[in-house]
Formats: sequence, C-alpha cells, structure tokens
Amino acid sequence: MPYQYENYDPSFPDQPVVDLYLPVWARLPSFHSKPAFIWAQDLHSTTFLTYHQLNATVHLISSQLHAPLQRGDTVLLLCSPGLDLVELIFGCQRAGLLSVPIVPPHPSFSKQNYHHLIRAISQTKPKAAIAHSHYISSIRHYLSSPHNNNTKLAHMLQTIHWISIDHLKHGKATVTVNNRDSLTYSGCKADEVYLVQYTSGATGIPKPVLVTAGSAAHNVRTARKAYDLHPNSTIVSWLPQYHDCGLMFLLLTIVSGATCVLTSPNAFIKRPRLWLELLSEFKATCTPVPSFTLPLVIKRGGIHQRDLPINLSTLKNLIIINEPIYRDSVEEFVHTFSPFGLSPSSISPSYGLAENCTFVSTAWRSCHSDNDGAYASSFPDFPTHNKLLPVARLGNVEQEDVDIMVVNEETLEPTEDGVEGEIWVASPSNASGYLGNPSLTREVFHGRLRNMVSKCFLRTGDKGIVKGEKRYLFVTGRCQDVMELENGEKVHPHYIETAAYNSCSKLLRGGCISAFKVSATVVVVAEMQRFEKDVDVVVLKWVCEGIKAGVWKKGKVEVGRVVLVKSECVPKTTSGKLQRGRCKEKLLAGEMVILTEMRFGKDVTDFKRAQKKGDEAWGEKGNVNSSLSCMLISLL
Repeated sequence: MPYQYENYDPSFPDQPVVDLYLPVWARLPSFHSKPAFIWAQDLHSTTFLTYHQLNATVHLISSQLHAPLQRGDTVLLLCSPGLDLVELIFGCQRAGLLSVPIVPPHPSFSKQNYHHLIRAISQTKPKAAIAHSHYISSIRHYLSSPHNNNTKLAHMLQTIHWISIDHLKHGKATVTVNNRDSLTYSGCKADEVYLVQYTSGATGIPKPVLVTAGSAAHNVRTARKAYDLHPNSTIVSWLPQYHDCGLMFLLLTIVSGATCVLTSPNAFIKRPRLWLELLSEFKATCTPVPSFTLPLVIKRGGIHQRDLPINLSTLKNLIIINEPIYRDSVEEFVHTFSPFGLSPSSISPSYGLAENCTFVSTAWRSCHSDNDGAYASSFPDFPTHNKLLPVARLGNVEQEDVDIMVVNEETLEPTEDGVEGEIWVASPSNASGYLGNPSLTREVFHGRLRNMVSKCFLRTGDKGIVKGEKRYLFVTGRCQDVMELENGEKVHPHYIETAAYNSCSKLLRGGCISAFKVSATVVVVAEMQRFEKDVDVVVLKWVCEGIKAGVWKKGKVEVGRVVLVKSECVPKTTSGKLQRGRCKEKLLAGEMVILTEMRFGKDVTDFKRAQKKGDEAWGEKGNVNSSLSCMLISLL
C-alpha cells in the first residue's frame, strides 16, 4: 500500500537549497519509517536509511565538522559508493562547507591511479579529506613506507587534515535537530558554491565545475517536474555518486520525497541482471541509465534465469542518458522486455551536462501533462533524426526560466530549424564556472548572441538540431569530436563506431569502439569480445575488412586503418562515455594490447577488394559464410 502523505504538493514546500527539504520530510509522522535511501550490494544484502535517520545523521555530521573546520572550507570526500557518502554530501552542505566528491583511488597508488586525486588536491586546495578509518590507515601506511617514491603525492597527502567518517557518525550533536529552517539555517545558502563537480573527461581532462546550492536546487526541482516524481516514486540507480546524474539523483530523491535504491557501478558491470532484479524487487518507477546499458543488459542480463522473475510493469521512467541515443537499441530493448511488463511509454530520452548541474531536458511527457493526447510525446511515437531519438521538445516549453537554443558557432546567431549547430542553454541551473579558469569560464558560461540583447548562455559544446512542428531537439554529437573528411564532408564519429559494431556484433564489444583521425586517415579501434582461446588471425583480418566495408556501406566513409585490441583497452569515463582523444593518445603511444591491425591504402582497387571480402563474409543480413562458420562457432 502506498504511503499517505500530509499536505504534499509537487511544488510545495519549495526550499532555497536541497538540504532544507530533509527536516521538512523528517518531521512528517509518515516519513519516520519511510526509507530515503536503500543500499543493495546485491539483492540479499540491503541496508536502509529513513528520512528521520538521514536528517539526524546529517545534523550530527555537520555538528562534528564545525570543530576542526570553518564555514566555507573545502573538503575532499574520498568514500566508496554507499550510504556514508550520501550522508557526507548532505552533512557538508549543512555545515556550510565546499565538498569535492571524487572516486577514492586504491591507497597503494601502485597502478598510476592517483592522477585525478593529485588534480583535485592541486585545484581545490582542500583543508581536509573525509574517508573511512581503514582508508586513512592505508594512507598513513603508504606515507610511512620506504618504497614510497612519489614525493609530490606524499607531500599533498601529508598536508591534508584527515577526518574519519566513522568518528563523525559516532560523536554527539551540539544542538537539537529540529532547530533547522530557512530563517536559522547556517548551511550553504542558495548563492554560495557548495560543490565542486568534475566533468566526465570524455573530451579532455576533467574540469572542476562550481555549483551553487541554489542552482542545484533549481536543477532537481526542474527534473522532478519533468519526470513527475513524488513521494510514491521509487528510484533505482547504479550510477557513480560522485558527479553528474548519479550525484544529482541523490538530491532529486530528497526534493521529491521519494525512495532511492542504490548499488555500485562495479556491482552492475559484474552482474547486469542485478539492475533488473532491483527494479523488480522494489517495484521501481524510475531509473536513470547510460545508453550503453540497454544492449549490455540484453546480452548479459540473464533474462531467462528463473531464480527471480523480472517484472518491469511499475516502471514509469526509463531515463536514457549519454547521447547519442539510437532508436534501434531502444526498440530492441523494448521488444525484449515488453513480455516482462515494460511499457514503451516509459522510455525517457534525456539530456544533461555537469555545467548545468546535470539535467537539461527530456523528450518524455507524462500522460496528464500534454494537451494533445496521452501518448503524443512518448515512445514509440517519437520522431527520429539519422536514427537518433530526441531529448527535448522545445515547441511546448513548460519551464519559462529555461531557454534552449541551437546556435551557429561561427556567426553566434540562432540557426534555423533543421540546421545543425551548438546547443546553448540559459537557466538558473547553470553552474558558476570552472574553478581557477576565468578565461574558459567566460568562453563557456557567458555566451552571447550576436547583435542581440540577451541573457548569458552556457555553451554546451554539444551539436544539436531542432526538427518538426513540435520542435524536437536532437543531440547529434560533440563539437570537438566532429571529423572533417578529405572531401570536406563532416561526420560524427559515433556513426562510424555504430556501423563498425554492426558489421560484426557477435565478435566486437558494444560501446567499446572508438573512431578518430590521425592526420588525414580515419582510424577505428575496436575491442574484441573475450574468448577462452585465441582468435585465429584469419578471423581477425576478416573482422577488419568487415569493419571497413560496413562503415563505407552505411556512411560512405573510407576507413584507412582498423585496430583490434583486447577487452578494456578503449578508455572510458566513470559513466561509460568514450574518451576518443585519450584512445588516440594510447594508440600512438603504443599503450594498446593489439590483437591485429590492418592499414588500407587509398587505391580504389584495394578498397573495393576489402569491401567485397567484407560483403562476402558477412552478407546483406549478417550471415557468416561457410568458409568462416566453423571457426566462429568454435569461438561463440
């Protein structure tokens, strides 16, 4: 039975910062035992945190932090994913501190995994770092080790005041919990920067984004309205809790009065079926996932296992992030899971970026929010552009204070509908800028339209196009990733990568193919699936030829070099985005474990020969010819 909530309205009570929602919910009798967050390492090992418990723990942590730190100090959060990290994020806001959550590297620092930690310490200059006691002990062991040769890292770690979250949670609060409202609140105010959120690093080095408490609150209120979330909503998320969507969904849970079931990205990657089990067990209504999740779960989700039936009938929002979002993969997922109760109307293609806190828009509309029919703005009725799904509907803008435009990068003038340009966003959710980089901040966060008196826009660096009477927005790729071919034509690399994968989907890893240019040559680096025995070189060369032929057939792009590498060679961000620039660097530096590679000359005869071999090998409908079938069967 759903909870009955007193005096609840989706837009009331709106607070200036997210933390102020906590005591409001915690005071309601029906929320005393209602879980705010549930941590599920697996289906049989769960712990939960009620709204009342969370509010009390957050107050305790903030009270404890006042002793070693002063209001406005910067704190590094080095906790593994879990409920402790959730409590810390809210506790630091209530203490008036600037928090910097990052993934804690293994304290042995033996695998060159500490570069982001050095970057974060150098840029944010934290007064303290908060971690678990065992992590702090490992840090001290590292500092005292005679084998410690990294003097720069050691000096940084020694100058930081280390605070144990275990000690924070077992202290004693100095004042009562209920003395917290917007008038007496001493935490981070709406106009104060309370969070440094690092970008994913998909197109370069991760950048520190300054987020005010007010912009974060506006962002999640906007998302709450867009997805129609409320106290009866149940969210399931395995996304990293340190930045972007994974972090903002923690805030969105509290603003909505919902319940959020969390697990770690590693737990999902290790066993993708866990996501399906959590959705079924907790009757989830909402879940955000990167687009690569859909084909991964189809392939490795153990759909027909009988230990726990899958039931997705309660899902109202399957939020798909990480553009581009291909219609084909969504249709395949819907087709696969419709027998398990998945409604096509739950598909919610969405768009966001760290520089706008996270959420920008979604093409999804709830059945009661549209005037022109219940399913007028839901899948499968979404239009497509070059096989992509839309991420916004600009023709029916409900957020009056959010302005999304597509702008010509050279003239700085709005493009006509149907013409590709850079997506610009003006919103109270816009972050304040990049820490320590005023020139880049002006360039990115202070975009102005030419010859027009206009507000400041955030230049997203994403390419987009608006099409149709309802003005659907499609994200087509990244400005920085666009490849110019020798004939002057420009192409987004994800089209090349998709064509390459479809040329041999049985042997290649989906989402693990990177395309880029080296000088004038188009290069494709593709990860092979893991196999128990080595793949015959004949098969590998056939795959290379098939990739070249497949890319030409689909996009008329001539690939000059194909490199097949071992699994986990193609670099990605923590949220699964391809790092094409980093992939190019690794290839040129000889850091790839290469299985085989083929270079193709520009001679038309050579190219047509490769194209013919690829067509003969795979055929029009993806059927392997008899000369390779035995070898492939032995692998698969």
